[in-house]
Formats: sequence, structure tokens, C-alpha cells
Amino acid sequence: MNVYEAIRTRRSIRHYVPGVPMSREDLHKILEAAMMAPSARNGRPWEFVVVKDPAIKEQIRQAHPYCNHITDATLAIVICGFPSVESPYKEGFWPQDCAAACENLLLQAWELGWGTCWCGVHPDKERATALQQILQVQSVPLALITVGRPAETPDARGFYDAAKVKVLGE
Repeated sequence: MNVYEAIRTRRSIRHYVPGVPMSREDLHKILEAAMMAPSARNGRPWEFVVVKDPAIKEQIRQAHPYCNHITDATLAIVICGFPSVESPYKEGFWPQDCAAACENLLLQAWELGWGTCWCGVHPDKERATALQQILQVQSVPLALITVGRPAETPDARGFYDAAKVKVLGE
């Protein structure tokens, strides 16, 4: 699978085959891809919390209204950011940096045959605070990504829309 194909075939998966374990090699590749994402001035203001424990997944499910599918997912990866790790010339790029890591993670997981669903956390303060407590982190949870073997094949929802493109200089 090449990048072109991965981008066009990846879907948000909310139904997983329960009980499918992930190899350490796959998890390493997925996290490595996330950490290869660009970040402002290479600040890399992120940390990744991998959640496999069913009890913790249940706590997260109760705290996040849009991630009921975490129950059957093999695992969840919470991408957390450090707002204090800022570019020396401008503040506030950590959400963009972490979002780039999320997209790399999604595409690498798909290339390995894993389905994912990106569930937003930041800037919802209530959700972010709840996940900080559950995960016992000081960083700010930006996104929760469930990962598992897909038990569904949803239709594409994205598409190219020329009306949303403005070309300057032609």
C-alpha cells in the first residue's frame, strides 16, 4: 500500500473484532510513525499513552462520550501535548504538532491492517481533565485513538471539493 492508497482507503472504524492482540513490532512501527511527524522547530511536544488495560479503557469510555468503541478495540493511544514546549519564536503550535503525529499514526496503523478512530479531547477542558486523571499525566490529552482489527468497512466520507480551493498566481 502506498501513501496515495492509504489516504484514500483509511476510514474511521467504530466496530472492532474483539480480542485481537497487537504485536510489539506493529505497536513500535505505529508509534515510530507518529514520532516522525513534523513539529515546530522540532520541539516534539508530545507523549503517547498506550492503554490496553480493560479497566482503564472502561474509565475512559465513561469519561469520553464518543468512544464507546474503545471496549472492543485492541488498545487506545492517547496523544498528549506539552504546551510549555514551545517554539522559541511563537507560542501555541503544540496542537498542530500533535495533530500531525495523529495523522501519521492513523496512516501507519492502516498500512499494517489496523483500523482506527480519532476521538477528539482537547480543547474540551472537561474531557482533557478527566483523561489526565485517568492516565495520571501532566500533559494535555489532545486526542484518543482507538486501534483494532476492523469489523466494518464504512463508505468513504471525504472527497475532493474544487470549490474549496483558491489558486493564486495563475
